[in-house]
Amino acid sequence: MTALLTTSTPVNVAAEPYLSLENVSKTYSTPKGDYPVLRDINLSVNEGEFVCLVGHSGCGKTTLLNMVSGFARPTSGSVKLKGQPITAPGPERMVVFQGYALLPWLTVYENVYLAVRSVFPHKSQSEKHRIVEEHLDLVGLGEAAQKYPSQISGGMKQRVAIARALAIRPEVLILDEPFGALDAITKEELQEELLHIWDEHRCTVLMITHDIDEALFLADRLVLMTNGPAATIGQIVTIPFPRPRDRERILEDPQYYRLRNSVLSYLYGHEANPEAAC
Repeated sequence: MTALLTTSTPVNVAAEPYLSLENVSKTYSTPKGDYPVLRDINLSVNEGEFVCLVGHSGCGKTTLLNMVSGFARPTSGSVKLKGQPITAPGPERMVVFQGYALLPWLTVYENVYLAVRSVFPHKSQSEKHRIVEEHLDLVGLGEAAQKYPSQISGGMKQRVAIARALAIRPEVLILDEPFGALDAITKEELQEELLHIWDEHRCTVLMITHDIDEALFLADRLVLMTNGPAATIGQIVTIPFPRPRDRERILEDPQYYRLRNSVLSYLYGHEANPEAAC
């Protein structure tokens, strides 16, 4: 197997990890007995870092992010943000799903406003409207503000979801295959937009993707998972390309293809377990 390329210098080194998972395991009870989804996960993420999780279906990636978002609790171990245990969902951790999760009876504007109003109830009406308009403009949807989700494309729906998440200024942005259902051209456009927004705000990002090219373009580090059940972290790969990133320049770099082939070699060497559960 080709050795994975890594570097020894972490991103934004801090005395204490900003986000940490320490000896985390997750087991679900089933009619057939306990099912271990994750086992002995140890991961530290620095403030402002962009980390992508990659692995076959059933390796527990979504379960891991659900514990960071607070939708699930570890069976053992701890998940902490700034040294404090994560025990429930909170506005400092926002999730963008592949399925958009927009309310169909609300307009684009109203979908974003609902989040802003919920998180910032004491802000003035004018300030809440300013925040909504600013973030719709940020993702290029100012002119679509009064349209309903059924009247816009999949790419536009995902832009609404991203605007809604960013509008409440989360400390951690959690992305669960946000571009998986989009066509290749729209996917690349949104990847560029996401990087531009992240460059401006530098919130910490955890993202699941099955697209190796997407991960190499976006991330500071790739976390490669072993197969489930009882999946764990198999490799952590540091991406060497400097920021800001230019897609064409990266694609011309021979190091890109060596790194891509190394990641693919790892994944092919750990073929998916057809019986594993997500």
